[in-house]
Amino acid sequence: MSDFRLPVRVYIEDTDAGGIVYYVNYLKYMERARSEWLRAQGFTQRELFEGGIQLVVHRLECRYAKPARLDDGLEVGVVILSHGRCRLTFGQVVTRRGEPLCEARVDIACIDADSLKPTPWPPALAAVLSAPRQDVQPQV
Repeated sequence: MSDFRLPVRVYIEDTDAGGIVYYVNYLKYMERARSEWLRAQGFTQRELFEGGIQLVVHRLECRYAKPARLDDGLEVGVVILSHGRCRLTFGQVVTRRGEPLCEARVDIACIDADSLKPTPWPPALAAVLSAPRQDVQPQV
């Protein structure tokens, strides 16, 4: 499913008292992976914000299949499912040794940082979104 994959380690602060990843932390892993996907495309959240653009989650649908535990090595996948003039839908999956633990569909809106209203993608990012898909990896 993934065009982009980010390795993640489960630390103690990610877990509940039983050593199982607290559900909201999967969303944090996915947010990191989307930010690193953006960075791999040559953009950062900070640069977009400084240019008057903010990327916000508009809708999220998530399914939890199996728990991750303390010290697990995970991989967070990111793939673009669709995009429009000012929206983008990502498919994301968190896996452990290839086994899906959590899957999500995340709709992102491109908004003007001042008015908080939808705005078209900046031209350089629109060009990336329109280009043929290819696998990219994080630049760590």
